[in-house]
Amino acid sequence: MRVIAASEIEAALDYPSLVERLRQAFRRDVEAPPRHHHDIEVAGRTPATLLLMPAWQAGRHIGVKMVTVFPDNGERSLPAVMGIYVLLDGKTGAPLALIDGPKLTVKRTAGASALASSYLSRPDSERLLMIGTGALAPQLILAHAAVRPICNVLIWGRDPKKAAKLAKRMNRRDFRVDWTADLEAAVRGAHVISCATLSKQPLVLGDWLQPGTHVDLVGAFRPDMRESDDETLRRARVFVDTRAGATTEGGDIVQAVASGALALDDIAGDLPELTRGERSGRRYYDQITLFKSVGSAIEDLAAAQLVYERA
Repeated sequence: MRVIAASEIEAALDYPSLVERLRQAFRRDVEAPPRHHHDIEVAGRTPATLLLMPAWQAGRHIGVKMVTVFPDNGERSLPAVMGIYVLLDGKTGAPLALIDGPKLTVKRTAGASALASSYLSRPDSERLLMIGTGALAPQLILAHAAVRPICNVLIWGRDPKKAAKLAKRMNRRDFRVDWTADLEAAVRGAHVISCATLSKQPLVLGDWLQPGTHVDLVGAFRPDMRESDDETLRRARVFVDTRAGATTEGGDIVQAVASGALALDDIAGDLPELTRGERSGRRYYDQITLFKSVGSAIEDLAAAQLVYERA
C-alpha cells in the first residue's frame, strides 16, 4: 500500500486536469451513499464534527474518507480540517493507497467550485473576491483562475493580518492579489465571490450583489452555519453539488428553506445534472447565480484516482 503525502497531491493535481476529472466523475455511475455525520463535544470548545464519506466505482475503486473538523484549531495554529483517505481495489478490496485527507479535500473542494463556475459564472469574469483566509482560500483562488480569466483578486477575512499575509504571498505581476477591510464594496465590485468560512452569520448580503455576479458558497457545511442571507437566495439562480447533501446539511440552503426564502423546487440543478446537460447553467449575462457545496464523496474518489495514477 502506498502512502501519498500532501506534497505529492499538490504536484499531481493541477486544476485543469482535476476539473475535467470531476466533470467526468459526475457524469458516470459512481455510488456515493449519504455520508456519516457525527457531532462530537469538546470540553470548553466549539463542538467538533466527524465525517465518514464512502464512494465506489464498480470494478475500479472503492474509497473512504475519514475527516474531523475542529473549528477552534486556528487558536492552536492547526488546520480546522484533518483526516485520511483510503483507496481500495474495486475488484479485490485490497488497500492501494493511504492519502493525506486535508490536502485531498481542499483540492477537490476547490476543483468542484471551479467546475460549477465553468457553467455558472460569466465567461469574461476577471474580478474575484475571496472571503476567508483558511487553507481553502488559496486553492479556491487558483481553481477559479483556471476556468475564468481572473486577474484581479481581493481577499477579506475577519483577521486583516491574515488577509494581508495571504494577499502578499499570492500577488504577482500578472495576477494582482490584494486585501480589503471593506466587505460591502468588495462584494459590489466582484464578478465572482467565493466564500469559505465557518461563519454562523451571513457575510454576503443580497442587497450588495450586482447583476451578473456568481456566488460560490463553500463553508457553512452544517445547518447552523450560514454565509449568505435570504435575499441572496431570493435573487439568485441556485445550484448545489448534490441535492441530498446541500438540502440537509448546507446551512445557507436549509435556513433559506426554513424561512420561506427558497423552496426546494427553486433549486435549478446539481453537478450531475449540469455535467450531463440535463440542466442549463447561466441563462443570461446579468443573471445572479449561486453554487452551494457541502462536499461529495464522488469528488474525493475522482481526485484520489487521479492522484494514485500520477503520484
